[in-house]
Amino acid sequence: MIAESHDRALRIAARFAGRWRQGYVCGKLRSDPAFATIATLLTEAGAARPVLDLGCGMGLLGQWLRECGHRGAYLGIDNDARKLRAGRVAAATLHPALDLRAGDLQALPEFSGHVVLLDALHYLARAPQQALLAACAQRLGAGDLLLIRSVLRDASWRYRITQAEELLAAASGWMRTAARHIPEGDALSENLGALGLCVTRQPLWGRTPFNSWLIVARRAPN
Repeated sequence: MIAESHDRALRIAARFAGRWRQGYVCGKLRSDPAFATIATLLTEAGAARPVLDLGCGMGLLGQWLRECGHRGAYLGIDNDARKLRAGRVAAATLHPALDLRAGDLQALPEFSGHVVLLDALHYLARAPQQALLAACAQRLGAGDLLLIRSVLRDASWRYRITQAEELLAAASGWMRTAARHIPEGDALSENLGALGLCVTRQPLWGRTPFNSWLIVARRAPN
């Protein structure tokens, strides 16, 4: 399994231009457990269902899903034109194709299927976060998943390191905006539960020092 994941990371990284970006992509895919975890969850929930990836960046999740055999439609939305351009070039030979679009998380397209929100929720203020979660819930069909990977606010050393990393990412220009509201775990779960979703959460920091958690919210089957 480890060797297979390593090979997937190398194949995906090789599609990108430039050694720096290839190194970043390979390191990200090898160290971040979100890709393998989410691919497994989506496959178990229905691999043919479409996936809406909000804050998709360069579309790495879409590429990983294709490497894992996911053949459902993939729509990625992001507001960073640089990352979208790099992702489109890298994914140009994939089939089925990945649809990577510029867009605003506060104006989602029509969609029905699984929804993924990786490391993007905390860049919105509290009220827009709640509006986004409601919009995501509306796009889930029976049995579909809303998968959120987010930093959660608590008293841990991981949270303090994550705060520092967020400041550095914003100052360097890698992220176009700074964190605006980092939610608490219980409050986020309660919000999703009020939208009619069944919610669990688990730590998902892998080999990173960051306070990352995976929130799994499911629309109950009919």
